[in-house]
Amino acid sequence: MEYKDYYASLGVDKTASADDIKKAYRKLVRKYHPDVSKLKDADSKTKEINEAYGVLGDAEKRAAYDELGSGARPGQEFHPPPNWGGGGFGGADMDSDFFSDLFANVGRRGGRGGGFQMRGEDIHATIGIDLYDAYHGATRTISMRTASGDKSLDVKIPKGVLPGQQLRLSGQGHPGRGGAPNGDLYLEITINPDRRYRVEGSDVYETVPVTPWEAALGGAINVPTPSGNVEVNVPPGSQTGRKLRLKGRGIPAATPGDLYLVLEVVLPPARDENARKLYEQMAREMAFNPREPH
Repeated sequence: MEYKDYYASLGVDKTASADDIKKAYRKLVRKYHPDVSKLKDADSKTKEINEAYGVLGDAEKRAAYDELGSGARPGQEFHPPPNWGGGGFGGADMDSDFFSDLFANVGRRGGRGGGFQMRGEDIHATIGIDLYDAYHGATRTISMRTASGDKSLDVKIPKGVLPGQQLRLSGQGHPGRGGAPNGDLYLEITINPDRRYRVEGSDVYETVPVTPWEAALGGAINVPTPSGNVEVNVPPGSQTGRKLRLKGRGIPAATPGDLYLVLEVVLPPARDENARKLYEQMAREMAFNPREPH
């Protein structure tokens, strides 16, 4: 069988720290996730990345892998040492040809043989949710592929979940071998893009269109937000970009964030004669030039 270089799969050096390996893995998962990537080999790359991290992301498995593969090169014909038992690979991906052949050889060479137990590999993936889900919680159905086939899961999204947070679904990873437990499923939360909202941690920025007279004269306006409609006062003389802070109205995490209403002055179109006359009257009577220094 051919040796697989898991360090190369993740694009890290063999001396990389555990944090460096985790960062490289997360970056690659986002890049090749089937919901995001348009690359033809996204599925195979995702499987390769998960397999590599299933070993290098665990200190015990990584140590066994390093001992086993010392001096081996990618693509090189490879055979495990006669007395190597393979005990360190509790979560290795048994769908992998490399590991299937490896443990077959171990069995023939006096290792643990066909009766070994192996905990299933963990699966790491991302799940995109709407901002409304982060405010109120939700249940989402996902489809996933494991070593035992395709399956669907109902995932409960807790209220107050933040982007970057991971949800752990115990026993929903790849199946174990020889009666060993399944791996776990880790879902990293991402917030779906929305033209109105921008999320930074637990804080939310909402673009709020206002009319020229609302901005110039000020007054109360009603604004729809992810937590419901609120009435806010626009200060007189407001310009596009002005922020109104609503404390504690961000994502309701353990420490709730704030909601920032970012004003955007929107001009009514001059589609008819009356509207054009009003603009012409403003041009005559106000004599305003925004390009002149104030």
